[in-house]
Amino acid sequence: MGTGAATRKASISPRATAEQPVPRIVFTRHLESVGPTAPEVCPGSTLAELLDSLASEYPRLKNYVLDDQGRVRKHIAVFVDGDLRPRETVLSAPLAETSDVYVFQALSGG
Repeated sequence: MGTGAATRKASISPRATAEQPVPRIVFTRHLESVGPTAPEVCPGSTLAELLDSLASEYPRLKNYVLDDQGRVRKHIAVFVDGDLRPRETVLSAPLAETSDVYVFQALSGG
């Protein structure tokens, strides 16, 4: 799940500028009713900015990922460049231009 130094092309998403490296965000298939079903590249230097840039196309996404206080919900797990990030800090943590962000619906039970 790591990233290379390669520049991502805008052909993946109209929100990116050609040849400009931008973070990529991927949502688990379980979130397809509220978010993109394919990886998206979009401008932003934090997860909060990535979610904001997706909000116009996926208006239900932020409400599913964030609670009414604007925090990542307990049933959401976020990995950045292969590392699980704490919900308390992941929204404002800086992202590299080539970061891969994976948003999962956390499941529990046995």
